[in-house]
Amino acid sequence: MEFIAMYANSFIDLFKAGAQIFTGFVTGIIPLVVVLMTAVNSLIKLIGEQRFYGFARKATKYKLTRYTLAPVLSVIFLTSPMCFTFGRFVEEKYKPAFYDAQVSFVHPVTGLFPHANGGELFVYMGIAAGIQALGYPLGDLAVRYFLIGIVVIFLRGIITERIYIYMNRKAGRKV
Repeated sequence: MEFIAMYANSFIDLFKAGAQIFTGFVTGIIPLVVVLMTAVNSLIKLIGEQRFYGFARKATKYKLTRYTLAPVLSVIFLTSPMCFTFGRFVEEKYKPAFYDAQVSFVHPVTGLFPHANGGELFVYMGIAAGIQALGYPLGDLAVRYFLIGIVVIFLRGIITERIYIYMNRKAGRKV
């Protein structure tokens, strides 16, 4: 009898844990994203949509800024997952590559800007614990991680862009 009661309690505890996580989302990340979206949209309205879109389009016009500056700024200032909305300023044919660059940067940014992606912080902290155990400073790790992240997102952006254009041409679609 005790055996059945123990499994029944464990079964219910599983759902209690899920409910606690859900409550955390409802009181944590969801309101944060809604407020961030509201603030960004308000800022765009105050600046003027045409001026803001013009600036954003210029920032995503060239490969160098499209796959470095734009993803870095959007991840730092808009944080994950709001940063992905910045893709609306990118030409349609560059969106897959821009997304690849952006999603690849939400981890390397964590050492210097932990607010940018709290979900990735546990990975960085695991690496940081190993670095600290070896006696090395964390500042060097954070800066190197950030800089190498920029190089990686630039390369990923260019490579993904070429693959996307190649695949579309092969399928007979004009890009």
